[in-house]
Amino acid sequence: MMPLSGIRVLALEQMQAVPFATQLLARLGADVVKVEPLTGESGRAAQPAMVDGSGRRAGATFLRYGSGKRSLAVDLKDPRGRDLVRGLAGSFDVVAENLGPGRADRLGLGYDAVRHPRLIYLSVTGFGKDSPYERWPAYASVAEAMCGAYEYARRPNQPPVLNPMGGLGDTGAGLFGVIGVLAALRHRELTGRGQLVDVAMLDAMLSISDIVTNFWSMGLRREPDVETRVPYLLTSFHCHDGWCVLQVSRPHQFERLARLLGRPEWIGDERFADGWGWHDRWADTIRPAVEDWAAPYGMRDAAERLAGAGLVAAPCYRPGDVVTDPHVRARNMLVEIARPDGVDQPVLVAGNPIRMSGVQAPEEARPPYLGEHTSEVLGLDAATLASLRADGVIA
Repeated sequence: MMPLSGIRVLALEQMQAVPFATQLLARLGADVVKVEPLTGESGRAAQPAMVDGSGRRAGATFLRYGSGKRSLAVDLKDPRGRDLVRGLAGSFDVVAENLGPGRADRLGLGYDAVRHPRLIYLSVTGFGKDSPYERWPAYASVAEAMCGAYEYARRPNQPPVLNPMGGLGDTGAGLFGVIGVLAALRHRELTGRGQLVDVAMLDAMLSISDIVTNFWSMGLRREPDVETRVPYLLTSFHCHDGWCVLQVSRPHQFERLARLLGRPEWIGDERFADGWGWHDRWADTIRPAVEDWAAPYGMRDAAERLAGAGLVAAPCYRPGDVVTDPHVRARNMLVEIARPDGVDQPVLVAGNPIRMSGVQAPEEARPPYLGEHTSEVLGLDAATLASLRADGVIA
Protein backbone atom coordinates (compact mmCIF):
# COMPACT_ATOMS: atom_id res chain seq x y z
CA MET A 1 0.00 0.00 0.00
CA MET A 2 1.25 3.44 -0.93
CA PRO A 3 0.46 6.35 1.42
CA LEU A 4 -2.03 7.92 -1.02
CA SER A 5 -3.49 4.71 -2.47
CA GLY A 6 -7.15 5.31 -3.30
CA ILE A 7 -6.79 9.11 -3.60
CA ARG A 8 -7.84 10.36 -7.04
CA VAL A 9 -6.53 13.66 -8.45
CA LEU A 10 -7.97 15.43 -11.48
CA ALA A 11 -5.25 17.77 -12.74
CA LEU A 12 -6.16 20.77 -14.91
CA GLU A 13 -2.51 21.56 -15.26
CA GLN A 14 0.12 23.03 -17.51
CA MET A 15 3.85 23.64 -17.52
CA GLN A 16 5.39 23.27 -14.06
CA ALA A 17 3.83 24.31 -10.72
CA VAL A 18 0.84 21.97 -10.50
CA PRO A 19 2.44 19.26 -12.70
CA PHE A 20 5.31 19.14 -10.19
CA ALA A 21 2.85 18.91 -7.28
CA THR A 22 0.73 16.17 -8.85
CA GLN A 23 3.80 14.15 -9.79
CA LEU A 24 4.78 14.08 -6.12
CA LEU A 25 1.24 12.99 -5.25
CA ALA A 26 1.43 10.26 -7.91
CA ARG A 27 4.77 9.05 -6.53
CA LEU A 28 3.05 8.74 -3.15
CA GLY A 29 0.39 6.53 -4.69
CA ALA A 30 -2.37 8.88 -5.88
CA ASP A 31 -4.16 8.17 -9.17
CA VAL A 32 -3.50 11.36 -11.15
CA VAL A 33 -5.48 12.10 -14.32
CA LYS A 34 -3.95 14.88 -16.39
CA VAL A 35 -6.54 16.87 -18.38
CA GLU A 36 -5.03 18.18 -21.61
CA PRO A 37 -6.19 20.06 -24.71
CA LEU A 38 -6.41 17.97 -27.87
CA THR A 39 -3.01 19.35 -28.90
CA GLY A 40 -1.48 18.64 -25.48
CA GLU A 41 -0.67 20.92 -22.56
CA SER A 42 1.91 23.66 -23.11
CA GLY A 43 4.71 21.71 -21.40
CA ARG A 44 4.68 19.25 -24.31
CA ALA A 45 5.68 22.12 -26.61
CA ALA A 46 8.69 23.13 -24.49
CA GLN A 47 12.24 23.04 -25.81
CA PRO A 48 14.29 20.88 -25.96
CA ALA A 49 12.04 18.01 -27.00
CA MET A 50 12.00 14.41 -28.17
CA VAL A 51 9.57 12.27 -30.14
CA ASP A 52 7.67 9.86 -27.89
CA GLY A 53 6.47 6.34 -28.60
CA SER A 54 3.27 7.62 -30.18
CA GLY A 55 5.22 9.73 -32.68
CA ARG A 56 4.28 13.03 -31.01
CA ARG A 57 6.49 15.75 -29.63
CA ALA A 58 7.29 15.58 -25.91
CA GLY A 59 8.93 18.70 -24.50
CA ALA A 60 11.38 18.79 -21.60
CA THR A 61 8.98 20.44 -19.15
CA PHE A 62 6.33 17.79 -19.73
CA LEU A 63 8.87 14.96 -19.46
CA ARG A 64 10.13 16.21 -16.10
CA TYR A 65 6.68 16.20 -14.48
CA GLY A 66 4.60 13.69 -16.43
CA SER A 67 5.61 10.31 -15.06
CA GLY A 68 3.05 8.07 -13.38
CA LYS A 69 -0.01 9.98 -14.61
CA ARG A 70 -2.86 9.19 -16.98
CA SER A 71 -3.76 11.54 -19.83
CA LEU A 72 -7.28 12.63 -20.76
CA ALA A 73 -7.43 14.74 -23.95
CA VAL A 74 -10.56 16.90 -24.06
CA ASP A 75 -11.50 20.22 -25.64
CA LEU A 76 -12.47 22.52 -22.76
CA LYS A 77 -13.59 25.19 -25.21
CA ASP A 78 -16.47 22.90 -26.18
CA PRO A 79 -19.37 22.87 -23.66
CA ARG A 80 -19.53 19.09 -23.97
CA GLY A 81 -15.88 18.85 -22.98
CA ARG A 82 -16.45 21.02 -19.93
CA ASP A 83 -19.47 18.91 -18.99
CA LEU A 84 -17.34 15.76 -19.17
CA VAL A 85 -14.76 17.21 -16.78
CA ARG A 86 -17.40 18.58 -14.39
CA GLY A 87 -19.00 15.14 -14.34
CA LEU A 88 -15.67 13.51 -13.51
CA ALA A 89 -14.93 15.91 -10.64
CA GLY A 90 -17.66 14.33 -8.54
CA SER A 91 -15.71 11.05 -8.31
CA PHE A 92 -12.32 12.63 -7.47
CA ASP A 93 -10.88 13.57 -4.11
CA VAL A 94 -8.74 16.41 -5.44
CA VAL A 95 -8.99 18.83 -8.34
CA ALA A 96 -5.77 20.76 -8.98
CA GLU A 97 -5.40 23.62 -11.43
CA ASN A 98 -2.90 26.23 -12.61
CA LEU A 99 -4.58 27.33 -15.84
CA GLY A 100 -3.85 31.00 -15.15
CA PRO A 101 -5.64 33.69 -13.15
CA GLY A 102 -9.42 33.32 -13.44
CA ARG A 103 -9.33 30.89 -16.36
CA ALA A 104 -10.78 27.90 -14.49
CA ASP A 105 -13.70 30.08 -13.38
CA ARG A 106 -14.27 31.36 -16.92
CA LEU A 107 -14.39 27.76 -18.15
CA GLY A 108 -16.94 26.86 -15.49
CA LEU A 109 -14.37 24.61 -13.77
CA GLY A 110 -13.51 26.73 -10.74
CA TYR A 111 -14.00 25.66 -7.15
CA ASP A 112 -17.61 26.80 -6.86
CA ALA A 113 -18.58 25.10 -10.14
CA VAL A 114 -17.17 21.64 -9.38
CA ARG A 115 -17.16 21.45 -5.58
CA HIS A 116 -18.79 18.63 -3.68
CA PRO A 117 -18.75 18.21 0.10
CA ARG A 118 -15.54 16.16 0.22
CA LEU A 119 -13.65 17.81 -2.66
CA ILE A 120 -10.25 19.38 -2.07
CA TYR A 121 -9.51 21.97 -4.74
CA LEU A 122 -5.91 23.16 -5.19
CA SER A 123 -5.43 26.39 -7.12
CA VAL A 124 -1.91 27.67 -7.82
CA THR A 125 -1.56 31.13 -9.37
CA GLY A 126 1.01 33.88 -9.29
CA PHE A 127 -0.68 35.86 -6.55
CA GLY A 128 -3.63 33.85 -5.22
CA LYS A 129 -7.01 35.21 -4.22
CA ASP A 130 -7.61 38.72 -2.86
CA SER A 131 -4.35 40.17 -4.14
CA PRO A 132 -4.05 43.51 -5.94
CA TYR A 133 -2.11 41.53 -8.57
CA GLU A 134 -4.67 38.71 -8.75
CA ARG A 135 -5.12 39.01 -12.53
CA TRP A 136 -1.44 39.25 -13.40
CA PRO A 137 -0.10 36.27 -15.38
CA ALA A 138 3.02 34.87 -13.78
CA TYR A 139 5.87 32.52 -14.52
CA ALA A 140 8.43 31.54 -11.89
CA SER A 141 10.60 34.57 -12.69
CA VAL A 142 7.81 36.95 -11.61
CA ALA A 143 7.57 35.46 -8.11
CA GLU A 144 11.35 35.15 -7.83
CA ALA A 145 11.83 38.81 -8.76
CA MET A 146 9.09 40.16 -6.48
CA CYS A 147 10.23 38.25 -3.39
CA GLY A 148 13.48 40.25 -3.47
CA ALA A 149 15.80 37.32 -4.17
CA TYR A 150 17.14 38.63 -7.48
CA GLU A 151 18.16 42.02 -6.10
CA TYR A 152 19.50 40.41 -2.91
CA ALA A 153 21.82 38.17 -4.92
CA ARG A 154 22.69 40.63 -7.69
CA ARG A 155 26.37 41.49 -8.05
CA PRO A 156 27.29 45.20 -8.05
CA ASN A 157 26.86 46.87 -11.43
CA GLN A 158 25.59 43.63 -12.98
CA PRO A 159 22.03 42.78 -14.08
CA PRO A 160 20.10 40.16 -12.10
CA VAL A 161 20.67 36.50 -12.90
CA LEU A 162 17.21 35.23 -13.82
CA ASN A 163 15.90 31.74 -13.02
CA PRO A 164 19.22 30.73 -11.45
CA MET A 165 17.73 27.38 -10.40
CA GLY A 166 15.22 26.89 -13.17
CA GLY A 167 11.61 27.49 -12.13
CA LEU A 168 12.07 27.66 -8.35
CA GLY A 169 8.95 29.84 -8.12
CA ASP A 170 7.02 26.97 -9.73
CA THR A 171 8.49 24.06 -7.80
CA GLY A 172 8.33 25.99 -4.54
CA ALA A 173 4.65 26.73 -5.10
CA GLY A 174 4.10 23.09 -6.05
CA LEU A 175 5.68 21.92 -2.79
CA PHE A 176 3.41 24.16 -0.73
CA GLY A 177 0.50 22.92 -2.83
CA VAL A 178 1.31 19.32 -1.86
CA ILE A 179 1.54 20.31 1.81
CA GLY A 180 -1.82 22.04 1.54
CA VAL A 181 -3.46 19.04 -0.13
CA LEU A 182 -2.07 16.60 2.45
CA ALA A 183 -3.23 18.86 5.30
CA ALA A 184 -6.67 19.18 3.68
CA LEU A 185 -6.94 15.40 3.33
CA ARG A 186 -6.17 15.04 7.03
CA HIS A 187 -8.69 17.79 7.86
CA ARG A 188 -11.28 15.93 5.78
CA GLU A 189 -10.64 12.81 7.85
CA LEU A 190 -11.50 14.82 10.97
CA THR A 191 -14.44 16.82 9.63
CA GLY A 192 -15.72 15.03 6.51
CA ARG A 193 -15.41 18.27 4.55
CA GLY A 194 -13.19 19.33 1.67
CA GLN A 195 -11.99 22.87 1.01
CA LEU A 196 -10.14 25.24 -1.31
CA VAL A 197 -6.33 25.31 -1.04
CA ASP A 198 -5.13 28.65 -2.44
CA VAL A 199 -1.37 28.85 -3.12
CA ALA A 200 0.30 31.96 -4.53
CA MET A 201 3.71 31.59 -6.17
CA LEU A 202 4.83 34.90 -4.64
CA ASP A 203 3.82 33.70 -1.15
CA ALA A 204 5.83 30.52 -1.68
CA MET A 205 8.92 32.48 -2.72
CA LEU A 206 8.55 34.93 0.18
CA SER A 207 8.64 31.92 2.48
CA ILE A 208 11.58 30.25 0.73
CA SER A 209 13.55 33.51 0.51
CA ASP A 210 12.66 34.72 4.00
CA ILE A 211 16.25 35.77 4.69
CA VAL A 212 15.81 38.76 2.35
CA THR A 213 13.22 40.62 4.40
CA ASN A 214 14.33 39.20 7.76
CA PHE A 215 17.88 40.51 7.39
CA TRP A 216 16.57 43.85 6.07
CA SER A 217 14.36 44.22 9.13
CA MET A 218 17.37 43.60 11.38
CA GLY A 219 19.47 46.31 9.77
CA LEU A 220 21.52 44.27 7.30
CA ARG A 221 20.79 46.45 4.30
CA ARG A 222 22.63 46.84 1.03
CA GLU A 223 22.90 49.98 -1.02
CA PRO A 224 22.33 49.42 -4.75
CA ASP A 225 25.51 48.35 -6.55
CA VAL A 226 27.55 48.11 -3.35
CA GLU A 227 28.97 44.79 -2.22
CA THR A 228 27.07 43.40 0.74
CA ARG A 229 29.06 43.10 3.97
CA VAL A 230 27.95 40.13 6.04
CA PRO A 231 29.18 38.64 9.35
CA TYR A 232 30.22 35.24 7.96
CA LEU A 233 31.90 33.58 4.99
CA LEU A 234 29.66 32.24 2.26
CA THR A 235 31.89 32.26 -0.75
CA SER A 236 33.69 30.26 -3.41
CA PHE A 237 37.25 29.36 -4.27
CA HIS A 238 39.00 27.76 -7.22
CA CYS A 239 40.49 24.26 -7.41
CA HIS A 240 42.43 22.86 -10.33
CA ASP A 241 39.28 21.56 -12.09
CA GLY A 242 36.53 23.90 -10.96
CA TRP A 243 35.02 25.74 -8.01
CA CYS A 244 33.98 24.89 -4.47
CA VAL A 245 31.71 26.73 -2.08
CA LEU A 246 32.69 27.27 1.53
CA GLN A 247 30.57 28.49 4.44
CA VAL A 248 32.07 29.50 7.77
CA SER A 249 29.50 30.83 10.22
CA ARG A 250 30.83 30.00 13.71
CA PRO A 251 34.13 30.65 15.53
CA HIS A 252 34.91 26.96 15.93
CA GLN A 253 34.54 26.52 12.16
CA PHE A 254 37.05 29.31 11.50
CA GLU A 255 39.47 27.65 13.90
CA ARG A 256 39.13 24.37 12.00
CA LEU A 257 39.79 26.18 8.72
CA ALA A 258 42.88 27.90 10.10
CA ARG A 259 44.33 24.60 11.31
CA LEU A 260 43.57 22.82 8.01
CA LEU A 261 45.35 25.57 6.09
CA GLY A 262 48.36 25.45 8.41
CA ARG A 263 47.62 28.93 9.76
CA PRO A 264 47.18 28.40 13.52
CA GLU A 265 48.36 31.98 14.12
CA TRP A 266 45.02 33.19 12.78
CA ILE A 267 43.34 31.82 15.92
CA GLY A 268 43.31 34.70 18.41
CA ASP A 269 44.34 37.25 15.77
CA GLU A 270 42.18 40.35 16.22
CA ARG A 271 41.75 40.65 12.44
CA PHE A 272 39.74 37.43 12.52
CA ALA A 273 37.98 37.95 15.83
CA ASP A 274 34.49 37.62 14.33
CA GLY A 275 32.58 37.01 11.11
CA TRP A 276 32.86 40.63 10.00
CA GLY A 277 36.63 40.27 10.09
CA TRP A 278 36.54 37.02 8.14
CA HIS A 279 34.47 38.74 5.44
CA ASP A 280 36.77 41.79 5.31
CA ARG A 281 39.94 39.69 5.09
CA TRP A 282 38.63 37.09 2.64
CA ALA A 283 39.89 38.66 -0.56
CA ASP A 284 43.39 39.68 0.53
CA THR A 285 44.30 37.04 3.11
CA ILE A 286 42.00 34.03 3.53
CA ARG A 287 41.15 33.29 -0.10
CA PRO A 288 44.78 33.19 -1.32
CA ALA A 289 45.59 30.73 1.49
CA VAL A 290 42.57 28.57 0.67
CA GLU A 291 43.40 28.50 -3.04
CA ASP A 292 47.06 27.67 -2.37
CA TRP A 293 45.91 24.76 -0.23
CA ALA A 294 43.30 23.66 -2.83
CA ALA A 295 45.51 23.95 -5.92
CA PRO A 296 46.51 20.24 -6.04
CA TYR A 297 42.95 18.99 -5.54
CA GLY A 298 39.92 18.49 -7.68
CA MET A 299 36.78 20.17 -6.43
CA ARG A 300 35.21 16.96 -5.04
CA ASP A 301 38.45 16.00 -3.32
CA ALA A 302 38.85 19.48 -1.82
CA ALA A 303 35.27 19.47 -0.56
CA GLU A 304 35.75 16.01 0.95
CA ARG A 305 38.87 17.15 2.81
CA LEU A 306 37.07 20.22 4.13
CA ALA A 307 34.10 18.09 5.21
CA GLY A 308 36.51 15.69 6.92
CA ALA A 309 37.77 18.62 8.97
CA GLY A 310 34.21 19.46 10.02
CA LEU A 311 33.74 22.34 7.59
CA VAL A 312 30.76 23.08 5.35
CA ALA A 313 31.84 22.86 1.71
CA ALA A 314 30.73 21.40 -1.61
CA PRO A 315 31.89 21.15 -5.21
CA CYS A 316 30.14 23.40 -7.76
CA TYR A 317 29.09 20.66 -10.12
CA ARG A 318 28.62 20.85 -13.84
CA PRO A 319 25.71 18.75 -15.21
CA GLY A 320 27.98 15.84 -16.09
CA ASP A 321 29.37 15.83 -12.54
CA VAL A 322 25.85 15.56 -11.12
CA VAL A 323 25.05 12.59 -13.36
CA THR A 324 28.10 10.63 -12.19
CA ASP A 325 27.95 11.58 -8.50
CA PRO A 326 27.85 8.49 -6.22
CA HIS A 327 25.13 9.97 -3.98
CA VAL A 328 22.86 10.59 -6.96
CA ARG A 329 23.37 7.03 -8.16
CA ALA A 330 23.02 5.43 -4.72
CA ARG A 331 19.67 7.13 -4.07
CA ASN A 332 18.37 6.76 -7.63
CA MET A 333 17.77 10.48 -7.95
CA LEU A 334 18.01 10.53 -11.72
CA VAL A 335 15.47 8.45 -13.63
CA GLU A 336 16.02 7.46 -17.25
CA ILE A 337 13.29 7.85 -19.89
CA ALA A 338 14.25 5.81 -22.93
CA ARG A 339 14.09 7.57 -26.28
CA PRO A 340 12.25 5.75 -29.06
CA ASP A 341 13.48 8.28 -31.65
CA GLY A 342 16.92 6.77 -32.19
CA VAL A 343 18.91 8.90 -29.74
CA ASP A 344 21.08 6.76 -27.46
CA GLN A 345 21.25 9.14 -24.51
CA PRO A 346 18.10 8.62 -22.41
CA VAL A 347 16.30 11.66 -21.02
CA LEU A 348 17.11 12.19 -17.35
CA VAL A 349 14.52 13.52 -14.93
CA ALA A 350 14.69 13.94 -11.16
CA GLY A 351 13.68 10.92 -9.11
CA ASN A 352 11.53 10.82 -5.99
CA PRO A 353 13.23 12.72 -3.13
CA ILE A 354 10.88 11.23 -0.50
CA ARG A 355 12.11 8.07 1.21
CA MET A 356 9.79 6.22 3.59
CA SER A 357 10.93 3.18 5.57
CA GLY A 358 7.52 1.53 5.47
CA VAL A 359 6.87 1.98 1.75
CA GLN A 360 8.38 0.13 -1.17
CA ALA A 361 8.40 2.72 -3.93
CA PRO A 362 7.13 1.36 -7.27
CA GLU A 363 9.02 1.54 -10.54
CA GLU A 364 8.76 4.90 -12.27
CA ALA A 365 6.12 4.85 -14.99
CA ARG A 366 6.82 6.72 -18.24
CA PRO A 367 4.95 9.96 -18.99
CA PRO A 368 1.65 9.26 -20.77
CA TYR A 369 1.06 9.70 -24.47
CA LEU A 370 -1.40 12.44 -25.26
CA GLY A 371 -4.95 11.19 -24.60
CA GLU A 372 -3.67 7.68 -23.90
CA HIS A 373 -6.24 7.06 -21.17
CA THR A 374 -9.20 9.10 -22.45
CA SER A 375 -11.55 6.17 -22.99
CA GLU A 376 -10.48 4.46 -19.78
CA VAL A 377 -11.01 7.56 -17.63
CA LEU A 378 -14.36 8.58 -19.13
CA GLY A 379 -15.78 5.06 -18.97
CA LEU A 380 -18.44 5.79 -21.58
CA ASP A 381 -19.89 3.32 -24.07
CA ALA A 382 -18.13 2.84 -27.39
CA ALA A 383 -20.75 4.65 -29.47
CA THR A 384 -20.64 7.77 -27.27
CA LEU A 385 -16.85 7.82 -27.30
CA ALA A 386 -16.79 7.47 -31.09
CA SER A 387 -19.28 10.32 -31.47
CA LEU A 388 -17.26 12.60 -29.17
CA ARG A 389 -14.06 11.78 -31.08
CA ALA A 390 -15.71 12.43 -34.41
CA ASP A 391 -16.88 15.84 -33.17
CA GLY A 392 -13.41 16.76 -31.89
CA VAL A 393 -14.45 16.89 -28.24
CA ILE A 394 -11.99 14.20 -27.11
CA ALA A 395 -8.91 12.55 -28.57
